[in-house]
Amino acid sequence: MAAVGAGGSTAAAGPGALSAGALEPGTASAAHRRLKYISLAVLVVQNASLILSIRYARTLPGDRFFATTAVVMAEVLKGLTCLLLLFAQKRGNVKHLVLFLHEAVLVQYVDTLKLAVPSLIYTLQNNLQYVAISNLPAATFQVTYQLKILTTALFSVLMLNRSLSRLQWASLLLLFTGVAIVQAQQASGGGPRPLDQNPGAGLAAVVASCLSSGFAGVYFEKILKGSSGSVWLRNLQLGLFGTALGLVGLWWAEGTAVATRGFFFGYTPAVWGVVLNQAFGGLLVAVVVKYADNILKGFATSLSIVLSTVASIRLFGFHVDPLFALGAGLVIGAVYLYSLPRGAAKAIASASASASGPCVHQQPPGQPPPPQLSSHHGDLITESFLPKCLVWESPSQQSLHLHKDTLDRTPQLFRNDRCLPVGVQLPVV
Repeated sequence: MAAVGAGGSTAAAGPGALSAGALEPGTASAAHRRLKYISLAVLVVQNASLILSIRYARTLPGDRFFATTAVVMAEVLKGLTCLLLLFAQKRGNVKHLVLFLHEAVLVQYVDTLKLAVPSLIYTLQNNLQYVAISNLPAATFQVTYQLKILTTALFSVLMLNRSLSRLQWASLLLLFTGVAIVQAQQASGGGPRPLDQNPGAGLAAVVASCLSSGFAGVYFEKILKGSSGSVWLRNLQLGLFGTALGLVGLWWAEGTAVATRGFFFGYTPAVWGVVLNQAFGGLLVAVVVKYADNILKGFATSLSIVLSTVASIRLFGFHVDPLFALGAGLVIGAVYLYSLPRGAAKAIASASASASGPCVHQQPPGQPPPPQLSSHHGDLITESFLPKCLVWESPSQQSLHLHKDTLDRTPQLFRNDRCLPVGVQLPVV
């Protein structure tokens, strides 16, 4: 299951939480660069190692483990880890932890139930990944799995009313073309394949996994907009649902076989490595991802594709022909182009040209900025959920704020104002 990112959690003490004045500019800049490089390394290693380890464990000779049990074990370990981290946050006070969990999970049961749908989809996605990687070479899966960028973008447009730049639409078309070329190479018989592998089933599984990944991510963002739960609480809640739903899937798909042979049938050190990587790798990425911007994430994805391809050549005898190289190159280029930030000037200029819509007032010079009520989505801030004519723009911060005295002095507040249409997105600088 994909771990919840750390964007929704409260800032924790650590290198990334130091204030600007706590360090000299040169030292702060160097520390920031180190954190970005560490984030890059973690993202690349986790993305590539999980796929390679699953492929290795599923193609080993001997008894094959049940994929559904691996999914359940990963959810159990992830949930226990988050529980221990919450216990540490409460300074080892069991009473405080129990009261906190009772309030967050049971009393606020509506927020908890909201996570059932994405948890169900993530559990399905994890099982589909095992099917896909068992039937496709690791490099082919890694390239094809980037279709999740396309599905996420489409669901964002449909469900969140996001707008994409022309460059992003072009990069999505380039991405689809690259994946199609790679799949054409796979269908034409790119290298020998074991008899027990079905490329058609692998392709169907990876496409279904990409669709579920895109929908779950956007749905999760939509239902939890404005939520104040920490990253560990959200992952604990997802783990609870994931474990229960994973057990249901295990009983439905392989219940008889598991009852006969045992839950841990076929488990080897390689299988345990997969389970631990799936459980802890996602949580580790959730911690470091807040230090990585979109360009770094795209670069990490590109590097992981290259790393998976090189490792597949050495470990599995994967053959790279010109058709695969062309398709993979198009996908890598598309990922990089899609991750490029949109220009702030273009967004603000197009917004200022509109003569209708709710009003956005500039903050008078010399006045301190009011409290921010913005919700962040990647490198953009959206405020379409605020009432009309109740938001203003701070020129110094280029973000949207709700003025505390708006309702009391509306006539004075909107003199000499600028108007922006509903749902305008302003890039964060």
